[in-house]
Amino acid sequence: MGRKSNVCKFPVARIKKIMQADEDVGKVAQATPVVVSKSLELFMASILEATVKEARATGQRKLTPAHFKRAIHNNETFDFLKDIVEEVKDEGAEAGSSEPKAKKRRTAKTEDSD
Repeated sequence: MGRKSNVCKFPVARIKKIMQADEDVGKVAQATPVVVSKSLELFMASILEATVKEARATGQRKLTPAHFKRAIHNNETFDFLKDIVEEVKDEGAEAGSSEPKAKKRRTAKTEDSD
């Protein structure tokens, strides 16, 4: 097994700045923004994994906001996000988007008008 990198995926300095923007927060320990960064990384991986499962279940290769909405509604862990995705349109309700869309072929135009 390879060694894990200690490099954070999210900017620690920005996380610390956001935390200190709150008047109630005093000093922030050096390790705290690093832990928040790692937590954010794991959360993002979790929600993305659930979204990918939703997209694959419908046979689509491109992630859409509707996939995120379905992942949030189908997973109890993400219940706190339901209010945020309430405004997102459901693709399936419109025109049976459970099937992948066929790509249109472009035909070569001949230029006989010259």
